Amino acid sequence: MILVGELALWVALLMAAWAATVSFAGGAQGRADLVRSGERALYATFGFTLLASLGLWTALFTHDFSIKFVASYTSANLPKVYTFTAFWAGQSGSLLFWALVLTLYSAVAVFTNRRRNRELMPWVTGTLAACALFFLMTMAFGANPYERLDWVPPDGRGMNPQLQNPGMAIHPPMLYLGLVATAVPFAFAVGALVTRRFDVQWLGAVRRWALLSWFFLTIGIVLGMWWAYVELGWAGYWAWDAVENSSFLPWLTGTAFLHSIMIQEKRGMLRKWNVALVILTFLLSILGTFITRSGIINSVHAFAQSPVGNWFLGFLILATVASGWLVATRLTDLQAPVELESMVSREAAFLYNNLVLVGICFATLWGTLFPILTEWVQGDKIEVGPPWFNEVNGPLGLLLLALTGIGPLIAWRRASVANLRRQFTAPVLAGVAVFGTLVALGMRDAYALVSYLLAGFVLGTIVQEFAKGIGARRRMYGEGLAAASVRLVARNRRRYGGYIVHLGVVVLFAAFAGLMFRKDVTATLKTGESVAATDAYGHRWTFTSLGISSFNQLNRKVMGVTLDVTRDGRRLGVLSSEKRQHVNSLGEPTFEPSTEVGILESPRQDVYLVFTGAVDRDTAAIHINFNPLVWWVWFGGIVMALGGLIVMWPQARRDPREGGYVAQLPSAADRELAGAGA
Repeated sequence: MILVGELALWVALLMAAWAATVSFAGGAQGRADLVRSGERALYATFGFTLLASLGLWTALFTHDFSIKFVASYTSANLPKVYTFTAFWAGQSGSLLFWALVLTLYSAVAVFTNRRRNRELMPWVTGTLAACALFFLMTMAFGANPYERLDWVPPDGRGMNPQLQNPGMAIHPPMLYLGLVATAVPFAFAVGALVTRRFDVQWLGAVRRWALLSWFFLTIGIVLGMWWAYVELGWAGYWAWDAVENSSFLPWLTGTAFLHSIMIQEKRGMLRKWNVALVILTFLLSILGTFITRSGIINSVHAFAQSPVGNWFLGFLILATVASGWLVATRLTDLQAPVELESMVSREAAFLYNNLVLVGICFATLWGTLFPILTEWVQGDKIEVGPPWFNEVNGPLGLLLLALTGIGPLIAWRRASVANLRRQFTAPVLAGVAVFGTLVALGMRDAYALVSYLLAGFVLGTIVQEFAKGIGARRRMYGEGLAAASVRLVARNRRRYGGYIVHLGVVVLFAAFAGLMFRKDVTATLKTGESVAATDAYGHRWTFTSLGISSFNQLNRKVMGVTLDVTRDGRRLGVLSSEKRQHVNSLGEPTFEPSTEVGILESPRQDVYLVFTGAVDRDTAAIHINFNPLVWWVWFGGIVMALGGLIVMWPQARRDPREGGYVAQLPSAADRELAGAGA
């Protein structure tokens, strides 16, 4: 199977080249036979890429250490689950995984459009095939996962200990599923630009894939935050690392597109915005991949120095120039048939929302590239740290939070004073009530107070919108509260699923503000000694060392410390943290020692323990953090993903003629009901 996989990689390369060539030729000459040939070749590209992937997985599980990739990222004693995830632990394997996902998406996109969008499909198929060709060429000539070693080692090096974490078994695939999905909207945008078709039909195809990308990117980013929190031992979950930013950038522009696409569907506006955002999202995905794979930045997330970076830089330049030329030559066709009627309208609110999202994107991109640019220009790298990002993006984030609550409250076209007064009264009072309560309780941090004021306002908006919709259903249909709530969301999934996403955003901002009150303590404890500390809530904690222990596990030697924990005199249990030295099957050390943190979780705050080292056999150096509201970060991410899933779920209603359900857009009556009170 390994030899079959190695051969399949080269056949997939040939199939992708054929698919791109005949698809573009078929579109240019109007030949349906060439178009069909290109589509079949793209299906074949996926099939052979799948064979190449199965071959590499076979090499991993059979421990074929003659293959450089297998020897570099696995060992004979590596647990099976991480042997499987080693597929994307290194440069060449992750590129093959990217190509596998890309060809799968491409095949699905072509198959689902076999009877529609036929004018666009030659260019869509050709663009997707060209993207697949790039990745397959990069692997074949720059980072071949089947590259052989001159001699076969007795065991492999093993996997980086920080990657041996359940989160890393899920986090990279989620990011890849999200980043790769940006290629499909990009391909449709190319097709629309070439054919000069910018109607809502192409938007319908693009919207589904944009939602899919946003959904997986959201899950991937939150999982990455969780992994950084539990694995890296710095008691935080977001450090504005260049690799973190590389997935955040396309998420921002993808989010902007999902907002502005509604304006084009409803009013025919923002055509230029939508095409530009689709293209920009794809280009940012490639840029982020270039940053992480070129070796130009140092990060625990990034790959090592590699010539692959030059391939990505060349592809990025080519894609930017080609798409930029297409947009520049179609500006007249992209002109919207209607113009913005008022700066106080829902359309204007969406536009402001997009401006803020793009502003955050630009600031993050500049801060990410600045160290790279300074090193290229003057030879010395000038780092831009978290304080700069927080200072610039913090106010923009709060403005974005405010717009999240403002947008749904303003009427379409032009808002009247009476409409504004009626819609804003309850949400504003909710925000003021939250603000006043926290001030009365003693909170004085300005950033936190503004965050909670706006969070209360947005929460008030969401509750008001749900209350009006549910109330309308109960009056019209006599439904109970639970039935009205479920059916309201089920019949208006895009709108109310979006509100659930906004609820997740509110939870996240509230949790982020909680870190303003983080406290910590550092101590060196002998067995039986204690250290006391007070958290942000005024509780008195005592940590007593139960001693240092040492033991061996499957592929590591472990030294750990255990603390007995009490709060206000009440015992809460024990908390442990470890230092781990990973070894191969011969007992030889493979990586620098890693730290496994101990976390005592609760919705109010986490108690975060790091064993920084053993002073002697009986003395442990420790660091303890009290991190308020971290639990709500993960909960907010789950709520956002749930809202995104609701939005993506196909709209269906019962067909009385067949007694079943058929996919269908909401009726005019449903839309009127969903907008009750708006």
